[in-house]
Amino acid sequence: MQRLSEIALITQVVAFGSQQAFAQLVRTHQEAVRRFLCRLTGGDSMRADDLAQETFIRAWQGLDSFRQLSGFQTWLLRIAYRVFLDDARKEVRTGHTQELPQEGSSDWTAYQLSAPQNDDADNRLLRHDLDLALATLTETERACVLLQVVQGQSIRDIATITGLNENTVKSHLLRGKKNMAAYLRRNGYEG
Repeated sequence: MQRLSEIALITQVVAFGSQQAFAQLVRTHQEAVRRFLCRLTGGDSMRADDLAQETFIRAWQGLDSFRQLSGFQTWLLRIAYRVFLDDARKEVRTGHTQELPQEGSSDWTAYQLSAPQNDDADNRLLRHDLDLALATLTETERACVLLQVVQGQSIRDIATITGLNENTVKSHLLRGKKNMAAYLRRNGYEG
């Protein structure tokens, strides 16, 4: 979606409460938000859907606070990340934790579908190993790596999304990538 048409839709929502304009914004950005949340939750597609729904509810309620200091998708991903953190804190308090889904389960299928598909078996195996490596990272490291590598966000936008300063984002990216590389080396990958 071009930035001007996106701004026009946002204006319609804020000024007139247009549900149709907001629905268009949701259709445009729901895949990126859901994919980000699905990866953060270790492939729990039901949880990711719930968190995505909460993200868009919060976006609807707070759209008048969008100041266009970043792109709309960056703003949405920041909300999604906060929703994820709130949910993760709630899980820690209740003693529920999320692990990577078992291969072959319906959650594993949804997790794999959240990544770009390629029929090559070697690529599927590599993606599986990368997912396992991601699961070894802290939530913040994982979020930073996913935002940069999967979502293509800049350091500045990752800082905006996570609420961290840019140097802290760089540290999390460096540490996360280093930890992933170490995991992959321990499991037979060279480089």
